[in-house]
Amino acid sequence: MKVTFITKEYPPNVYGGAGVHVRYLVQELRKMIDIEVRSFGEQDIKEEGYRIKGYSTLGKLEGDPRISKALDTLGIDLSIVNDVMDSDIVHTHTWYAAFAGFLAKMLYDNKFVLTSHSLEPLRPWKEEQLGSGYKLSSWVEKLGIENADRVVAVSKMMKADILKYFDIDEKKIKVIYNGIDLRKWKETLTDYTLKEYGIDEEFVLFVGRTTQQKGMVYLIEAAKDIKAKVVFCTSAPDTPEIEQLITKKMKETTNTLWINKLLKEEQYIELYSNASVFACPSIYEPFGIINLEAMACKTPVVASKVGGIKEVVVEGETGFFVEPAKPKQLSEKINKLLYDKALAKKFGENGRKRVEEFFDWKIIAKQTKEMYEEVLKEK
Repeated sequence: MKVTFITKEYPPNVYGGAGVHVRYLVQELRKMIDIEVRSFGEQDIKEEGYRIKGYSTLGKLEGDPRISKALDTLGIDLSIVNDVMDSDIVHTHTWYAAFAGFLAKMLYDNKFVLTSHSLEPLRPWKEEQLGSGYKLSSWVEKLGIENADRVVAVSKMMKADILKYFDIDEKKIKVIYNGIDLRKWKETLTDYTLKEYGIDEEFVLFVGRTTQQKGMVYLIEAAKDIKAKVVFCTSAPDTPEIEQLITKKMKETTNTLWINKLLKEEQYIELYSNASVFACPSIYEPFGIINLEAMACKTPVVASKVGGIKEVVVEGETGFFVEPAKPKQLSEKINKLLYDKALAKKFGENGRKRVEEFFDWKIIAKQTKEMYEEVLKEK
């Protein structure tokens, strides 16, 4: 069996959860089957049973930058499909790659698998980022989902949303969670990153992209009542406007630290491991791999009760839930864990056990391979 992955993000170009997902899934799957990765970028690696090739734009587009950005995505997809594809299955990730998957199925008669990491109908704020290009991304997503041989939903909640917004047979949707590399993601109490950023006191941690979806503004507001420093680790702002808003909001607090750059993986592990609490204030989160990362590092979680987070965090066992966009609830639950060290430790230990039992990438890769085998049996 040979599978071609098509993805916008692949190392070294990873800035969000989808890129993390593809990286580790490929890492495990290549032990079982032949894997080819076609990504947006300049990568070029060839090994036995493993190939990575990056693709770039067909040419510079002029016009409204936001529309050109969306059209450029389709141009890269065309470049990807223009290379002959001899795989049994093409597996795409996010709307950025969906058009390529649709075309590959049409032109090369591959089976087409699409993993949905988020849904455009539930992210209307993306219109600020893409302008009318948002209509194009929404159309491409719909085209991909409704024509795929199998759609992977990263949570049960996402499956329900797919059935609500798209015309697709429920039998074609398979729920396979995100996973985590438990050998790498574990409690690591080094302090070189803490020293680099002058973190010498108890702190609460946030990790995520600078986007409305992640609910940063609500945690900044909550920070005013939190009895510890609140450290924000972010990257890849969706728009200059959201970055300007966060910059303004940060100035209203005295106990926040904003690390606005992409860090090395081991630095994130250190920050998770040393944090007293991890906060996930998202207003929309199909899965929330950041919560897995925190739990793997034995850090208790306070998270919005939305989307796939409800299938990752267990209320009263690995953390607390709060309603989205409620800063007071955030500060109250975070302060409870800051005060009750025994409870925080218990939640952290329980979180590690939970990810070991349900979210190891080895388990996820096995489920994915079985899904491929099912698809190939279908006419």
